[in-house]
Amino acid sequence: MPTIELTAADGHVLSAYTAGPADAKRALVVVQEIFGVNRHMRRVCDDFAREGYAVVCPALFDRSERGVELGYEAADVACGRDLRGTIDAGKTLLDILAAAAALPRGARRGIVGYCWGGTVAWHGATRSSAFAASVGWYGGGIAAAKAEQPACPVQLHFGETDASIPLADVEAIRAAQPGVEVFVYGGAGHGFGCEERGSYVPADAARAQERTLAFFAKHLG
Repeated sequence: MPTIELTAADGHVLSAYTAGPADAKRALVVVQEIFGVNRHMRRVCDDFAREGYAVVCPALFDRSERGVELGYEAADVACGRDLRGTIDAGKTLLDILAAAAALPRGARRGIVGYCWGGTVAWHGATRSSAFAASVGWYGGGIAAAKAEQPACPVQLHFGETDASIPLADVEAIRAAQPGVEVFVYGGAGHGFGCEERGSYVPADAARAQERTLAFFAKHLG
């Protein structure tokens, strides 16, 4: 597996999955769900790599436990939530900045995240100036940080029937951030873009990915 070691600004060493051309002119930090850098996240990275992006996907759980790869059963969800709860958001920001620094020199950099990673991608846009564009898929913590101002263009994707992200939260984000692109997928729940989950909706996942790629093409070239 094409993995590298990253060193964050506080000295923490973490692993990361990489994909795509080393001389790419556009590049992405891909941010994991609460299930680690598992098979699904590696597939997401490989899909972006096939579109010509250099990709680095940092193992955010390495701050608590190295080598975490979870599935999508109830026990996995509980484990992932517990692990996420042990990690400070400020430290996670250091990890995504380390991942950004590992992307090809001179490439225009974006960030995209899913679930927990969707929130982290929002933080990457609002709490750093490292990225030229940010996309978040079903980030449950975005509403709580909706007043933070992004330093780059942002696009967000939500499922209409997501039990963990009520539509009232989505509307609050829209109201607070009129300059942010927000898409809601009717009938889709949390994790609708993950092919390994029961909530997977292929048509909505494909549409959200099409919009994500168009957004990055516009802002990263």
